[in-house]
Amino acid sequence: MAAVHRTLALDGLDPLVLYGVNNAKFHVLQGCFPSLELVARGEEIRVEGDADAIGVFEERIGRLRDFYERHGELTARQIEAICSDGLLQPSIADGASAAQAAQETTGAGRVLVYGPHGQPVKARTLGQQELVKAADTHDLVFVTGPAGTGKTYTAIALAVNALRRREVKRIVLTRPAVEAGERLGFLPGDMKEKLDPYLQPLYDALNDMLPPRSLQARMEDGTVQIAPLAYMRGRTLDQAYVILDEAQNATLGQLKMFLTRMGRNAHFMVTGDTTQIDLPDAKQSGLVRVMRLLGGVQGVATVELGQDDIVRHPLVGAIVNAFEKEVE
Repeated sequence: MAAVHRTLALDGLDPLVLYGVNNAKFHVLQGCFPSLELVARGEEIRVEGDADAIGVFEERIGRLRDFYERHGELTARQIEAICSDGLLQPSIADGASAAQAAQETTGAGRVLVYGPHGQPVKARTLGQQELVKAADTHDLVFVTGPAGTGKTYTAIALAVNALRRREVKRIVLTRPAVEAGERLGFLPGDMKEKLDPYLQPLYDALNDMLPPRSLQARMEDGTVQIAPLAYMRGRTLDQAYVILDEAQNATLGQLKMFLTRMGRNAHFMVTGDTTQIDLPDAKQSGLVRVMRLLGGVQGVATVELGQDDIVRHPLVGAIVNAFEKEVE
């Protein structure tokens, strides 16, 4: 089998922490992967060898990063333990109990992703924790709620977590570009430049969870894809974490088209706010209808977030409440 070459970004992990003085830790890292040829290049590592072994190496680098961001240290012994066995209990570093360790790594309150600057991203409210639990046990999850409840943010964190754990091979993010309509052709730029403003919230969330260079590389190689809903037609999405955002702006036919893209080992999440429908006729929205149609189907979960789950500025909750009272 021909050797594969890959260049892996450290995603914010300080090279000195990983390599050590005079590359002492890097030699430990190399010793854990004797079948691979590793070349340290600052914030990147060039890897050559079998594709499967490279996949394992990339996953272990992710665990090293997470361990360091959680505990603030990464010794040669810890590198060897994590890379050799893939596991290292937090108690080795900070005396945490087994119960705390289990909650941190597998519970609904666990850290889903560490951002480029080490900030932890996890479910912050009971509703978001319910969403994490539903995503762990269902392949298709619908999540609805008002603005500011973290629907999209939590969904993308779950997707990045699944990608880093190699549970999926790619992330596909999509949303309807209903605001563009027939005016799309009059906007300046090529198709990507026309559509990017409608997809910006997805870029914003990804930028909180992946370093810019890593995100750019993943988008260039297709590991992370962002596209309007219309571009999903005709595709079969295998081994992917797929998120449809702003689904209240999709018709029933569009939702059927999207949901039938689900391939093998795929996870689909549909987010929406039924109080913010931008379609010319609100009755065209198919989100509530498709949730009702699939409500009793095994493998499908529905999570409803409320005002208690709003995590933006405190005024957002007051604004949502005021508008709800006006509608009533």
